[in-house]
Amino acid sequence: MHTTNHRMIPANIIANKRDSQPLSREAIRFMIDGFTSGEIPDYQMSALAMAIFFRGMSEAEILDLTQAMVASGDVLKPVGSAVRVDKHSTGGLGDKTSLIIAPLLACLGYHVPMLRGRGLGITGGTLDKLEAIPGFRTNLEETEIDEQLRNVGCVITGATSRLAPADRKLYALRDVTATVPSIPLITASIMSKKIAESLNGLVLDVKYGSGSFQASLSQARTLAKALTRIGELSGITTTALLTDMTQPLGSMIGNACEVVEALDVLQGKGPQRVRDLSIELAARLIYSLDPKHTMENIRTRLAGLLTSGEAFEKFSSMVHSQGGVLNNQFPLEKTRVIVSTSQGILTGLDCQKIGYAVIAMGGGRKRAGESINHEVGIRWLTPLGMVVHPGDPICEVFCNSDSLFEDAKAFIVASLEFDKGTVNFPPLWMEQLQ
Repeated sequence: MHTTNHRMIPANIIANKRDSQPLSREAIRFMIDGFTSGEIPDYQMSALAMAIFFRGMSEAEILDLTQAMVASGDVLKPVGSAVRVDKHSTGGLGDKTSLIIAPLLACLGYHVPMLRGRGLGITGGTLDKLEAIPGFRTNLEETEIDEQLRNVGCVITGATSRLAPADRKLYALRDVTATVPSIPLITASIMSKKIAESLNGLVLDVKYGSGSFQASLSQARTLAKALTRIGELSGITTTALLTDMTQPLGSMIGNACEVVEALDVLQGKGPQRVRDLSIELAARLIYSLDPKHTMENIRTRLAGLLTSGEAFEKFSSMVHSQGGVLNNQFPLEKTRVIVSTSQGILTGLDCQKIGYAVIAMGGGRKRAGESINHEVGIRWLTPLGMVVHPGDPICEVFCNSDSLFEDAKAFIVASLEFDKGTVNFPPLWMEQLQ
């Protein structure tokens, strides 16, 4: 398209994408700039999002879209000469690895500016989890982010309103127009925020399985390839792992619950799967930036930071710096046990339903902006492959309300799949390009 911006017509751009024509960089920038400023109305941006959903985008178009979204706002400037890194997860049930990986990497001298969002749907938001810590602030200004990176090395806070504002506005629109699960739109959304953090390195945890956004392995692989490619084209050393979400990660699900489990791992305890995945993601990132040490040496070094308590001390410093008070005792609602009425091997879990159980108790949002109860949650006791007898405990539920507990119980009971046969365990992670 060779017309200048003032002669571009939104309906023509929408029609081009509807008819599977590639959009020029100028057309994409025109739409994003106009949408961010309010000159292009929601209904036209919704139409373009739906056209992208159905027709897709080339790699060049996704890169142009991502860069237009970065250019819609400010970029965090690097602080000093430290290497800046982040980890992004596409979200999954019980996924609390950000709370472990940020302090781990900061212990090794990296700067970790984790700008995070809130949970919507079954995957809890990192900010919601951290707000279970009394006083913890998730609304830091850019000057506060810089100062904390200088002093502590890691920060986990909400994205400021000036970073990729087009993404925030477009995501809200996608959420209500059924255009969230689009690889180009997901890629531009995730990577625009990462590029705005001025990163040197990024590791991606792309989930697959019933507890994740991309249920199928092939979808997850396609997304991982797109994200990695846009990261590399944007000058960020990017690596990805495909990780299993056919069952919860660890045993704790819910906001305060997950902080408790993350603190256990940070002190050399906690579930093996959470510990292993946190170490692996951090190790892949470090190795991608500096391959002079073997992966085995890097893993050993990271494990040592957990065992020694050094990573826990770093997490404590971050919490203190952001106004939080770490008590030994997190308030959780009263414990109730759900027992099995079936006999057999637990061969499958519908993790969406387990997530809905937490939402039913008030531990997640049915719509954006709702307040949540940090003190409800679940301790999962039955991994896939376990032989279960009638009367065996399936999980413990933290919930004070009888009626909300019954709602949660109905979801949990419906999530269980038993069989007399064998179960095939998926590995905890796979290479992105297998």
